[in-house]
Amino acid sequence: MPSLKDLKNKITSIKNTRKITKAMQMVAAAKLRRAQEAAEAGRPYAERMNAVMAGLSASVATSDSAPRLLAGTGSDKVHLLVVMTAERGLCGGFNSTIVRLARVKANELLAEGKTVKILTVGKKGREQLRRDLGAHLIGHVDLSEVKRVGYAQAQMISKDILARFDAGEFDVATIFFNRFQSVISQVPTAQQVIPAKYDAVEAGGATALYDYEPSEEGILADLLPRGVATQVFTALLENGASEQGARMSAMDNATRNAGDMIDKYTTIYNRSRQAAITKELIEIISGAEAL
Repeated sequence: MPSLKDLKNKITSIKNTRKITKAMQMVAAAKLRRAQEAAEAGRPYAERMNAVMAGLSASVATSDSAPRLLAGTGSDKVHLLVVMTAERGLCGGFNSTIVRLARVKANELLAEGKTVKILTVGKKGREQLRRDLGAHLIGHVDLSEVKRVGYAQAQMISKDILARFDAGEFDVATIFFNRFQSVISQVPTAQQVIPAKYDAVEAGGATALYDYEPSEEGILADLLPRGVATQVFTALLENGASEQGARMSAMDNATRNAGDMIDKYTTIYNRSRQAAITKELIEIISGAEAL
């Protein structure tokens, strides 16, 4: 049985921890509002961009003059996995769910005899993937000094991906991130960006015909790199909101658990203290009776 001093020190330590987790929860809640607003504000643009690209790509997808970003290289031998995680932990299973999805995909591709290359965005993903897929890591994007992720970071990442594609380093590129739904719900998502895939439903089912000047191929050649940057930017925004939501939820749970532990050890402390007082009283009474 620990001494009363040990119990008191433990209770004090847990109370200090609860103050920290409560503060982190409040900070995450403040950051979540901004991140959620940014993610929600970016969705209409991304959806409209996808709709435009879907309409354009549908008419030239089978053309011999289709851009390489749309038609691909004609092979799917080499895959680039862009894994987006956070720079810090203490956010529950946020990082682990993304890494798990990417690891499953990588193992499936390796089992099929494909070549896998991994580009990590965020420190935590690199740390986890290094353990069993370290030989496949080819690059890392450090955003630890960036206070608020913006389009500039998305352009930097997309330019790196496009440069590798132009150099013939891979055939297919897929990004992995968490799509934000709510504070307690983030959906691990894998989205192929090269060759570009656009769902015809996203075009809104429009049946109107358009004449393009210049040609559809010329417009796509200019829009496709921007489309990659837009998809990367959307993923970064969704990831940012998901991270803060997961951290807020994790710190709320930690604060509640700390409160439960404080109640538990306070009860043990009071019982131990009462037992010590009772023992002292018995000794005093026994001594008085002996006299």
